[in-house]
Formats: sequence, C-alpha cells, structure tokens
Amino acid sequence: MSARHAIGIDLGTTHTALASSALDEDARSLDVFAVPQLVARGSLEPRALLPSFLYFAHESEGPLVLPWGSSSSTVGEHARMRASESPARTVASAKSWLSHAGVNRREPLLPLGAPPDVEKISPVEASFRYLDHLAEAWRSVHGTELGAEDVILTVPASFDAAARELTVEAAQAAGFEHVTLLEEPQAALYAWLAAAGDGFRKELTPGDLVLVIDIGGGTTDFSAIAVSERDGALELDRIAVGDHILLGGDNMDLALAHGVRAKLAESGRELDAWQLTSLTHACRGAKERLLSASPPDAVPVVIAGRGSDLLGGSVRAELTRDEVERVLVDGFFPLVELGARPALRPRAGLTQLGLPYAFDPAITKHLASFLSRQSGALAAGAADGLLRPTRVLFNGGVTKAPAIRGRILAALNGWLERAGAAPVRVLPGEDPDLAVARGAAYYGRVRRGEGVRIRGGTARAYYVGVESPMPAVPGMEPPISALCVAPFGMEEGTETSLPKHELAVVVGEPVEFRFFGSSVRRTDEPGAVLERWKAGELEELAPIALTLPAAGRRAGDVVPIRLHPSITPVGTLELEAVPVEPVEPNERWKLELNVRSDAPYTGDHSHRS
Repeated sequence: MSARHAIGIDLGTTHTALASSALDEDARSLDVFAVPQLVARGSLEPRALLPSFLYFAHESEGPLVLPWGSSSSTVGEHARMRASESPARTVASAKSWLSHAGVNRREPLLPLGAPPDVEKISPVEASFRYLDHLAEAWRSVHGTELGAEDVILTVPASFDAAARELTVEAAQAAGFEHVTLLEEPQAALYAWLAAAGDGFRKELTPGDLVLVIDIGGGTTDFSAIAVSERDGALELDRIAVGDHILLGGDNMDLALAHGVRAKLAESGRELDAWQLTSLTHACRGAKERLLSASPPDAVPVVIAGRGSDLLGGSVRAELTRDEVERVLVDGFFPLVELGARPALRPRAGLTQLGLPYAFDPAITKHLASFLSRQSGALAAGAADGLLRPTRVLFNGGVTKAPAIRGRILAALNGWLERAGAAPVRVLPGEDPDLAVARGAAYYGRVRRGEGVRIRGGTARAYYVGVESPMPAVPGMEPPISALCVAPFGMEEGTETSLPKHELAVVVGEPVEFRFFGSSVRRTDEPGAVLERWKAGELEELAPIALTLPAAGRRAGDVVPIRLHPSITPVGTLELEAVPVEPVEPNERWKLELNVRSDAPYTGDHSHRS
C-alpha cells in the first residue's frame, strides 16, 4: 500500500510532536496531530505536544487506561507530572541517553535509581515507547496504520551514526516501515519555508547565510545554510554543522533546582539526592510557564517530603520570572568575546553513571567556537576568522524567551560589528515548539519535487584509520594515520577512486575499523593521508568491529586490498575492500557507515558480497 501522508515526527528530549501532510497532489495541508494522552489519572485529552516521559506506576495505583488498552506504564503529560513526585519511577531525557556513546544503549539503564519493582529499560526501548504511543494514538483517531505512511523522523544534526541507527531501530520496532532521518535544524528551516510560501524570497536573497540556532531539551545544535542562485532560482546549501553539544533545557532545569535548593538550605531545609531530582523536574514545569508568551510573575515549586524526621511533609518554594531569566541568561548566555572558547577539564577517574554533559554551560562560547571554526565554510572565506551569518532562525522552546533571544543577538551582533559586518535579521514567524515536526512533514513533499530542497552532501570529510607497521616498543602503540575516503560535501549516489596505497586487512579474526570525521578540513582530496592533525580537526567516530571471512585463507592472514569508497543514494558511506589477489570471482568486503541524517536505516553495517 502506498503512503497517503508524509508524517513528520520530532522525537524530542522534552516533547514529542507529530505533523502530517497529505500526499495528494491537490492537498497542501500541514496539520499537527493532537496526541491523545493521560493528563491525569483517569483523564484523557488530545494535546499537540506529547511530553517525552515514561512513568511506571506502583501496583497500588492499578492499571492506567488508554483507548487502545491498559498498562502499568504511561507516556505523556501524566508521566511528566509524576516525574516530580516519583523521579525514580520515571524515564526522562531518553534521547540524551540514546546519544551517549559511553554506555551500551541497548542495555536496561533507565530509570536511574529505580526501585526493585520497576524493570529498567534501555534508551532504545524508551524511544520505542514514545513512538509506539504515537502509532496507537494515530490508529485510534484515524483508523489507519501510521507505520504504512512515509515517516520522516528528525534527529540532531550532530547525532553520531550509532544514535541515528538506534533511533531508526526504535521506529522499526514501533512498526514504521518507511523511515527517513532529517536533521532538526533543516526541519526547522523547512517549516519556515512552508509557512512563508512564495514570500520567502522577500526574506532570503542570494548571498544570505542563515544561522539556525536550535536549543532543545538535551542538545544545542548550530547549522549554517547558504543562499545562492542558479539559473534564476534560489538554492539552499547546508555548509556547516556544529559539534554534538549535550547542553540544553535539562541543564537549565538543574541550574534552577540548585538555586532553589540553596534558598531552602538558607532556611534550614536540606534536600537529599532524590529530592533534588524531584525538584529538577518541578523546575522544568516552572521554567516553561515563566518563559511562556504570557508568563506570571512567579510560580510555586512543590516537591514531596521524605518522612517526618526529615521535612515533615512537602517542601514548597517559589521561582520568579526575574530569577529564571537571571539564572538562565547570565549563566548560559553571557556576553563574551569572539575568541572565547568553552572551558575544558580533565575527567575524573571514577564517576557516577550519568550523561556526559558539556562542562561549560556558556552557549554563547560554543556559538563563538562554531562561527570561528567554520570561518572557511564559504568559498570566499573570512580573513578575520568569523563566519558571518546575515539571518538567524531560532528553534527550541528555550528560544521563545525574549530575554534569551535578546542576549544571543547582542553577543552575535557584537562580534559582527567588530568585524565590520551588518547585524543579523531574525527570520519572522517561526514556531519553536512545533517547527521541527511541521518541517519534517513538509520535507516529505519536498522529496517529491515541491518547494526548495536544502542540499549539502556529507557534512564532514571522512577518514579511515590505518595502523603503521613498526617494531614493538615498550609503552608505545603503533601510530595511526588517517586516510581520506570521502571529501567534505560528497554527494549521494557518487563514488570516487583512491590512489593506490599499500593497504591490507586481517581475515578470519576479530578486527576493529576506526573512522574519523572532520567538519573543518574541506580541501582534503580522496586518498590524502594525514600523519598529524591539529587538536579538534578530526573527531573519532564509533568504530566498527567485525570478523572478515577467511574464504579459503587461514585465519589471521593479512590480505592486500584496495579501497573503493562511494556515497550511496540514501547517504551512507560505503567502503569496499577489494583483494588484490581474490580467491574467488568478484571477492570484496563492504563496510557501511551512516554519515547523513536523512538516510534511511540500512540495517547491517557490514557484509561480504
């Protein structure tokens, strides 16, 4: 059955949203799906945003009833409300855990500190639960299967290949048959283009550079999209993507919680770790109200006590609008010079299991670093070391606050003024809460030839690690060089040839292939070998571990090969290792690394053909 709708899903850290667009030629609607969900025990309501929380009820609470069945767990608003009362029974920030390369993301980790009666689940399972809720809700309202539609699922532009594949794995487990991934900053711009219609040409002209600032619940994403003209038509090219920065609304909630905790301590009320987690969830709700379009002056914050000996009941405090803006604006968006860089610190030898948040919370420092590192992204370059945007598109719930927008613009325009450039203009009419879902649904139509498509090829250059032969030396590992196999901006459906190198692979034994990426080395040609590189130029990606079949050879044999790289039509980097002396016709091994965010899931990473 062919898809009738393009379905855009924003699987966010804090909220999940779904928008749809009919694929009929005469239909141009872009509708947000109001997701049925429990908003309180026994109370069901459809809402545009499905909070990305999962609550495991205690057996004394009885079953939680939804139109499609009852369960001991629930997703959505009721789960979010229960998070401040029972944090150890609630999964939150699953998306951030899905991007945590330091843990096994298929292992049951969540909720942290869960009581014995709660069976922990993996970040992949949590993502599946959110998507499965959407599928069940869609079926209950429309009577059709969501999995049969053309689903565009969004991910941060900086998500690594493993996180992207695990996201699609969760979608496939929820029954989604046709899944495409799309970068969230691109989705936000697609939403703006859809809303602007033909009027977008009044806001964007050739030579413009759009900076998308996307501050979500778990990550901060920067993307730069250049506007050019070809044969009288405007073209959009995504020319730069920032690093993966685990810094966003979750960090802000924790900062507010520590502020409230300090105030309570001054009055003689001490909070333990459990209560701090509960307070963090309570501050999230208060923050959202205080940063809304019509905020109150203050919001009460209430968390449960831990017994009469400790507090004797619930703990009450208050967050004011001025307090929230001061903590968030000054703490996360300080005015800094362009040369400022995020502070680093050595990792402790022992640490509790947790998310690898960015050490420096100053988002303006991360923005300064991005604009400086990407100063060569345009062909003309920037002699003063600054990529100069002319337009800004904000995305993410935090950016709705006028004080936060104002501070970001003050920092950005200050850098531009000192560089002799004009101040940026904010693209009007965006919707930070629903833009990503809307834009993903609109992208489903763009793929069919409607509207302007954002192009760009690979956002990074890609390299494979090559171990140098050397005699054994105590305390020294063999040096690794980086062989460029895909240059920056290599387009889908293209291939390239590498100059002959003396390369070999080990067959019949477990081996590990190391991969690197670079968003700043834009001139390396295929076959270039880097013996050394500057700090920050190359980022090591998740390795691929496998055993290449011996196929008539002995285990452990070293087989001379040539590498043949290509970017598949769906955007994966494919490396073919072709034996110089094959033992059977057409003998070769393939390695696939997902390098594009809009590439459908390929399943197997490696196979022999």
